[in-house]
Amino acid sequence: MKNSRFLTVATAFTIMLVFSAFYQSHAQIQAPAPSPAASVSQNVGFTTISIDYSSPGVKGRMVFGDLVPYGVPWRAGANAPTTIEFSTAVSVGGTTLGPGKYTVFITPAVSGDWTLHFNSKGNAIYAYMEGDTVDTAALSKDDAVAISVSPLLTGKQKERLSYTISAADNKVAEVVFEWDDVMFSFKVDTQVDQKMESFKAAFN
Repeated sequence: MKNSRFLTVATAFTIMLVFSAFYQSHAQIQAPAPSPAASVSQNVGFTTISIDYSSPGVKGRMVFGDLVPYGVPWRAGANAPTTIEFSTAVSVGGTTLGPGKYTVFITPAVSGDWTLHFNSKGNAIYAYMEGDTVDTAALSKDDAVAISVSPLLTGKQKERLSYTISAADNKVAEVVFEWDDVMFSFKVDTQVDQKMESFKAAFN
């Protein structure tokens, strides 16, 4: 009789534990992120190029000029800062960047070229905020390089922001940004020929 009671209590306790664990695991489930994390990586020459970003959606909003104001540096994505990383030295806009990770900012313009910043120190746009405005002078001071890019109106809407990397000749990569009806690209020279020359010189 005692054994039977003990078995009943033990069974009930086990069932309670199972239901408690089930409830806790389901209570921790969260809705999908509105701007999911994304990444793209491509080997080009001797270099691995990686971009980490969060991908916001248009969601029926006016993006450039409203959600993303003109003339103000923007973190080139959502949530966490957008970063680009090079495993070896590369050249962007004629400037050599050492291997490492850079924060990417974009300053869109009402007309003409936009500015693309590769920032060596800013881990978030908030690091350059003064009240409600961005201290663009401080941001520019920390740029490893800033280049002009020419935005194109595609005539069709791309719901989610995306970056892609291509390398037709396996020497110079083309990085393409697309969101809403805007796209632009920039080139990353992975300096294959210079590195080959360095390798040859090291063994001669």
